[in-house]
Amino acid sequence: MTDRQTDKPGSGGRHAAPTEADRGAGFAARLARVRAGGPALLMGIINATPDSFSDGGLFFDADRAVAHGLAMLAEGADILDVGGESTRPGAERVSEGDEIMRVVPVIERLGAERDTLVSVDTVKPGVADAALSAGAHILNDVQGLQGDAALAGIAAAHGAGVVIMHNPGLTGSSGGTEGDPVAACTRFFDRSLEIAARAGIRIDRIALDPGFGFGKSVNQNLALLGRLNELDRLGMPLLIGTSRKSFIGKVLDREVGDRLAGTLTTGVIAAMAGAAILRVHDVAEHADAVRMVAAIRAAVEE
Repeated sequence: MTDRQTDKPGSGGRHAAPTEADRGAGFAARLARVRAGGPALLMGIINATPDSFSDGGLFFDADRAVAHGLAMLAEGADILDVGGESTRPGAERVSEGDEIMRVVPVIERLGAERDTLVSVDTVKPGVADAALSAGAHILNDVQGLQGDAALAGIAAAHGAGVVIMHNPGLTGSSGGTEGDPVAACTRFFDRSLEIAARAGIRIDRIALDPGFGFGKSVNQNLALLGRLNELDRLGMPLLIGTSRKSFIGKVLDREVGDRLAGTLTTGVIAAMAGAAILRVHDVAEHADAVRMVAAIRAAVEE
């Protein structure tokens, strides 16, 4: 494994507005609070798309997407994740220009909210650059910096936070990861972190996402969730995105709109294992859950 401590430390608790070249300072500060014992951060999902698997079309209109984001902030979201292209299997690919038109107006308005962190969920360098210039603080890359080679450099130039997701393919599927999912994630993350280091992305503003539902069978998703402590040994913050995923539906025989209980269960398990961020559709319910988990963990450590 590469030496991940060679980059300069983050800016800690700075409160000044980030400059264009330091977009991820606030993300680094909040991750530091979680490491100090604070509750897991909640990343609220905003799908500015007509075809996402769980709420496709509901927030395709920019006004509705912004209203949804503001509602999630009121419920306790720490980060708002705005995406303009669905990653579900069979989803129609979107041009760079169309994706920019979908996400930038939403990001501009939400990024103006005080103490709000906004991430852009994209694999396209042009979209990432436009979104970070428009006010986003974090790049959420479902190809883990192993897609377009220009993406890591753009994130570094903006000083952005980065979420690196394990993904053996380009979109979600029921297969694709061979063998042990923990070992597969570890190998993938090693490569991605080397790419990040070469590009100059600061280590204190990177989170790793095991990619639940992306190229994994139901059993691999379940095993990965039960073995998160093994990934925690990497010494990096983990982002867990299980919300409404199909493996929950298959285990419980529930349609996508009826997976809240299953999603909360996976979120509590992840938070108890030390996950730093939960990426969720249902913020209010998870806000209570992560506060309870933080209280339990603090009581155990006393």
